[in-house]
Amino acid sequence: MTALPPESTTPSFPAGTSVPDGPRRAAVLSARSAAAPRSGGPVRSAGPVVTELRLSAFASHRGATFPIGPVTIFAGPGGSGKSTALRAYEALARLGSGDPLDEVFPDPAGCVPEGAEADAQGRRGFRIGCTTDGPAGPVRLDVAVQAEPTLRIVGERLTGGGETLLATALRDPGRSTVQAAWYTAGAVPVTRAPLPDDRLGTALLPLRVAGRTEGQVRVLAAAEQVVVALRSVFACEPQPRRMRAPVPTGDGRLRRGCDNLAAVLERTYAQCGQRHARLVAAAHAGCAGPVTELGVERSTDGLLRAVVGRGGGRVTPVGRLGDGELRYLALALVLLTGPGVLAVDAAGEVPSAMQTLTVLADGLDRDLDGRQLGELVDLAVSIGAAGHLRLVGTVTESGAMRARETPGVTVVDLES
Repeated sequence: MTALPPESTTPSFPAGTSVPDGPRRAAVLSARSAAAPRSGGPVRSAGPVVTELRLSAFASHRGATFPIGPVTIFAGPGGSGKSTALRAYEALARLGSGDPLDEVFPDPAGCVPEGAEADAQGRRGFRIGCTTDGPAGPVRLDVAVQAEPTLRIVGERLTGGGETLLATALRDPGRSTVQAAWYTAGAVPVTRAPLPDDRLGTALLPLRVAGRTEGQVRVLAAAEQVVVALRSVFACEPQPRRMRAPVPTGDGRLRRGCDNLAAVLERTYAQCGQRHARLVAAAHAGCAGPVTELGVERSTDGLLRAVVGRGGGRVTPVGRLGDGELRYLALALVLLTGPGVLAVDAAGEVPSAMQTLTVLADGLDRDLDGRQLGELVDLAVSIGAAGHLRLVGTVTESGAMRARETPGVTVVDLES
């Protein structure tokens, strides 16, 4: 395949942007190989997945590369950048879904590497990227974003099979576009066209490339693999205080804060008997006292509240559970459901059986005891072995000790 002409540049900061040297070290410690779960064989994902997260220059991270396995836990002391890594992952996911840049990065200056100086034109920026794996093989995406004085994507590169499939670069700062070049491998070897500087070019390629030539097919396959892998992400932040309030019926897609837990339990009870039974078993293992059922009660005003069956006709309103029990219950529900139940922007044109959902859980062990965290990690490994779900979370130092003891978990240790 013909290489892109020399004028196509790699994503970079505008000339003069300074980024401090000295990349943050990240030691990857796997108690057991993530590629060797309890079944004894490799985990084969149902669909494209992110296998590597790169923070070339993002907030406190410089030159950092993190492996992403079926169950990946970021650990380290406070201030080591655990939450920042998940924030970058979610940002890539939103860009892959087509979200505009200003919505993905409401505080772009906070993403600029600490200590980075502006160039003569007052420009500063940051760089993030990832690698996905799937039918197209390993495909890399790298993005350079200018944060100041104007938020815009100034460079993007999509590579696969040792070839650059898409490259964009800012040619005219006075225009809100970047110059893009992608393979055609036909009568015209390379197609050039302007793309908006506030959207990820890779996510726009399926709308721009016809797929008539061998080169176009390769570009489309790589772009679609990246988009599907990034879109199949659910960021979960259970909010126990809000989960205690009654909710209207019919809101059966679990939201990020899990505040509509009762409505989702009503749905899983009616529609997903097998998964609901597994959820009850998980609740019994992680909650205080016996748990024989999870259900809902409807008040006279039509609102739902979740309840825990204790056996013998006794029930406990979920609102009476502690914060740790509520967070545990919500996270178990997330792991046991899928895109049809979670409020996730999965690729609608791809059958769910060919997608792999990735759950992002910052503060996975928040308010949990060691037993609860162990149950959740075991559950994630068990479900992930089927290839339909992956978990990426952050934990405290004590939580990392428990994660290291679990076969099939990759622990990424960050140093402050």
